Amino acid sequence: MGRWHAAGMTEGRLVRSTSKATVKRARSLRQAMSLPEVLLWRLLRQAPVKFRRQHPIGPYVLDFYCPSATLAIEVDGAAHDFGGRPQRDEVRSAWLACQGVQVLRIAASEVLRDPGEVGDAILRLCEWPLHHSAALSGPPPQPAAREDL
Repeated sequence: MGRWHAAGMTEGRLVRSTSKATVKRARSLRQAMSLPEVLLWRLLRQAPVKFRRQHPIGPYVLDFYCPSATLAIEVDGAAHDFGGRPQRDEVRSAWLACQGVQVLRIAASEVLRDPGEVGDAILRLCEWPLHHSAALSGPPPQPAAREDL
């Protein structure tokens, strides 16, 4: 898969610009996944929906990515609550939203507590994505015309 250019949508496909350094970082992160990430990956990789782990996009590496739902799943440890990390996470989420990618943040402690429950919740979201397009799902159903007798 080559690098894509620009940002946003082109011909219905997500486009991105990812540097060789980001791709290299993603490859090394795949070899150094945290325990919650490993537990979640064991479940997601067997799912009927396609997931990618440590997926590079733009300047970022996503913990997990579901292309069919354009959903990023981030497993956040305690470090995400301290220092400048919350602000960096907000900037990252905003950038991803501009690319058409929704972000789901899950506490690492939740994955450790019950990885199966977290995995099931993610699969339900991917089966019914967070951002349906009216054009894809059609107009809302209209009530049937009523005849007064």
